[in-house]
Amino acid sequence: MMMPKDIHGRVADAPSDNFVYRILPRPLWPYAQLARWDRPIGWQLLMWPCFWSVALAADADGALQAGYSLPMLVLHLVLFFAGAVAMRGAGCTYNDLVDHKIDMEVARTRSRPLPSGRVTRLQAKIFLVLQALAGLVVLLQFNTFAIWLGFASLGVVAIYPFAKRFTDWPQFFLGLAFSWGALMGWAGVFGNLGWAAIFLYLAAILWTIGYDTIYAHQDKEDDALVGVRSTARLFAHNTKIWLILLYGLAMLCFLLAFLAAGAGFLAYIGLLIAGVMFAWQILILDIDNPDQCLVLFKFNSRVGLVVFAGLIASLLV
Repeated sequence: MMMPKDIHGRVADAPSDNFVYRILPRPLWPYAQLARWDRPIGWQLLMWPCFWSVALAADADGALQAGYSLPMLVLHLVLFFAGAVAMRGAGCTYNDLVDHKIDMEVARTRSRPLPSGRVTRLQAKIFLVLQALAGLVVLLQFNTFAIWLGFASLGVVAIYPFAKRFTDWPQFFLGLAFSWGALMGWAGVFGNLGWAAIFLYLAAILWTIGYDTIYAHQDKEDDALVGVRSTARLFAHNTKIWLILLYGLAMLCFLLAFLAAGAGFLAYIGLLIAGVMFAWQILILDIDNPDQCLVLFKFNSRVGLVVFAGLIASLLV
C-alpha cells in the first residue's frame, strides 16, 4: 500500500508552524513528531493532574508540619513538567510502535514518522529508551514511596495501546495512565496516599474519559473501518448525556478531594469556573464537526490551568 509522502516533513494532524520546526534540524523532525513535541496539548493534559496534586498537598493540613516549603513546591512543579514532557513522549512513541499497522490505515495518522517510513522501528525503540531514561532521572528525585508509585504506573501505560482492541472503553485506560500524576504529587509531598489524592485521581480519570471521547469523535469513521473501539463510537449520539455524567462526577470528586485536603476558599472558586467551562463544552459540542472536536479537546488544558490557578491562589492567600 502506497503511503502519502509530505514534502514538508510534517504530519497531517500536526500544526505546521510549531516552534520545534524552527529550532530543530530537519533530520530530528520525525523524532519530535514521535514524541509529539509539535503538539504540546498532550504533555499539558498529563501535567495538570501532577500540578493539581502538588498544589493540593501543599495547601493541605499538615504540609507545613511536614516541612514543605514554597521552594520545594516550585522544584516539584519543575520536575513534574520535565517528567510530563519526557513520559508523554515515551508513551506516544510506544503507542506508535504498537499501532504502526493501524496508523497506516487511518487518514489522519498515515503520515506519522513510522507509517510514512521516515523512522524505522529500531530507531523508534532507541528513542523510546532515551525518553524513558530521562523520565527515570526525574522520578529518582522524589522520595522512595513516590518512586515505587511511579514504577507502578508502567503497568497501566503498557496496557493502554492495546485497550482499543479489546474494550469499548480505551479512554478509561488512558484515564488511569494520564491521571497517575494526581497520586504522584501528593506522594511526593507526604510520602503516602490520602483520600484527597484518591478522589483527585478519580476526578482526573473522569475528566480524561470526557475530553478524549470528544477527541475520538474525529476518527470515528476510520475507527469503524479498521475495527478500533472507543467511547466515541460507543456513546455515539448520546455523547452529550455521557459527558454530563462524566464531567458531573468529576466535579463531585474534585469537591471531595478539596474537602478532604482542607483546601482554601479560592480553590473552590477555580473549581466553579472549571464547572462552567465543562458546561460550555457540552453545550456547543457538535460530534460531527472534527475541527470543533479538536478545538474543544485542546480547550481542556485551560480547564486544567483554571483548577491549578485556584489551588495556587488558595495556597498563597
